[in-house]
Amino acid sequence: MRGGLNEVFLRECKEKLLRMKGDILNRVRDMRMEFETTDKSGGDEADQTMSVIRESEYFTSQERMHTQLLEIEIALARIEKGVYGICEETEEPIEFERLRALPWTRVSIEGAEIRESVKKRFAR
Repeated sequence: MRGGLNEVFLRECKEKLLRMKGDILNRVRDMRMEFETTDKSGGDEADQTMSVIRESEYFTSQERMHTQLLEIEIALARIEKGVYGICEETEEPIEFERLRALPWTRVSIEGAEIRESVKKRFAR
């Protein structure tokens, strides 16, 4: 057991992360192909406005998926290093159910509350 997690649970999390990574990479590829084949020229003002909106949505979703891929890669690296499931804030084990729901998470519920508190404090 590493980080308080048994090997079966670690393998389950790793497999889930790898599936998620594959799904996201497929969505990125499909969206890119669709975006590149969309006619962006011509049309009236309404068509051009819709084209700009679609482009903005495309880039926003690409950024979101890039961020998710980065979190998945970090989680996979943490599995390999033997620190998966350990909160970066409290250095305590992350709850099993939290890892099952958010396998890329790096903080426990308590750690997330600490980060949120700090964020609020410095946002003022």
